[in-house]
Amino acid sequence: MSLAERLQLDDAMTTIQIDTPDGPIDALLNTPPGDGPWPGVVVIHDAIGYRPDKESTNDRVAKAGYLALTPNMYSRGGRIRCISRVMRELLTQQGRALDDILAARDHLIAMPQCSGQVGIAGFCMGGQFALLMSPKGFGASAPFYGTPLPRNLDKTLDGACPIVASFGKRDPLGKGAADRLRQTTASKNITADIKEYPGAGHSFANELPAQPIIRIAGFGHDPEATEDAWRRIFAFFGEHLGSKT
Repeated sequence: MSLAERLQLDDAMTTIQIDTPDGPIDALLNTPPGDGPWPGVVVIHDAIGYRPDKESTNDRVAKAGYLALTPNMYSRGGRIRCISRVMRELLTQQGRALDDILAARDHLIAMPQCSGQVGIAGFCMGGQFALLMSPKGFGASAPFYGTPLPRNLDKTLDGACPIVASFGKRDPLGKGAADRLRQTTASKNITADIKEYPGAGHSFANELPAQPIIRIAGFGHDPEATEDAWRRIFAFFGEHLGSKT
C-alpha cells in the first residue's frame, strides 16, 4: 500500500469504543464517502487480530457504500488468553465474543448514518462467527473460509439470514465445507451463494506475512479469487441490505 493510499485510509478510518455487556471495547469504523444513510457491515477479524489487514478490508467495504465496523475481539487481557477465550466461546457458541458482535451490530443500527440494515462478514475464525451469528438479527452474512464449519450446522443455521460464502478448494481446514454448507442451506431453504475457488487455499482474501511459505501449506493470498469473492458479496449485499453506490 502506498503512502498516499495509507493516508487516505487513515482519513476514512476511526478507532472508537463500543459499549458491550462486559464493558467497552475498541473497534475500527470506516465511513463511506458522501452522505448517508448507508447500510452497515460488522466485519469479524481472523485469529491474527484486527490490524492491519482489516484496515484495508474495512476501507474496501466502506468504498462500496457500507459503514464498516470491526470490533477488536481481543480487547480484554493478554493476546494469548484472549485467543483461547474467543476460540472456546466460538466452539461452545456462547459467551462474551458473541455479545461483542451483537453490540457492534447494535452500535451500527443506532448511528444516524445507518439505514438500519446490517450485515456481517468474517474471515477464518471470523467466518465461523459470521455463520454462527447469521440467525441473530443480521440481514446477510458473508463468511470467508469459515472453516472448520460450526458444530451442529443444521441447528446453528435455524432462522439464518441469506448467506454468501467463499471457500478455497486447497484449504486444508475446509475439505468438503462448501458442499456441506450448500446442502444445509438448500435443505433449510436459506438463500445462499456458495462458491469454492479451485486454486485458492485458506486465507486467500488476507494478506499475511511469509506468503511463499504458507502457500505451500494451503494458505495464502489469491488476488483473483479475492476480487471475485468481493464482487459476489457486494452484489449479494446490494440485494439484501441495499447500498447507495
